[in-house]
Amino acid sequence: MTLFSSTIHWLEQGLHYASRRQQAIADNIANADTPGYKAKDVRFQAELDRALQLEAKRTNPSHFPFRNEQNGKIVVTTNANISYNHNGNSVDIDQEMSKLAENQIYYNALIERINGKFNTLKTVIKGGK
Repeated sequence: MTLFSSTIHWLEQGLHYASRRQQAIADNIANADTPGYKAKDVRFQAELDRALQLEAKRTNPSHFPFRNEQNGKIVVTTNANISYNHNGNSVDIDQEMSKLAENQIYYNALIERINGKFNTLKTVIKGGK
């Protein structure tokens, strides 16, 4: 029996993803002028699909099956075929700044949600007071 619901686990995984994505974006921004540097990105969808496959249960055979992804990891990718600058660099600084803001909003939303979960636990422990 687990003490907490799986929600806290998935919020933790989301925070891990946000941290990895923040690092990739920071690397891209830091190397915006490095000749031949290829921008990195982080994918989380494969991990989410794997989790749904493991946790979701079909209750009726006529229901659509859940997608089955075998990858199941947070994946850092680079696209070697794209080059935005004359020196072979593929970092678009405007796009990276946009990703940075998006990631910050995502991170803040996860933190708010996990704080809400812990505040609920604190209220239960105190007996509703």
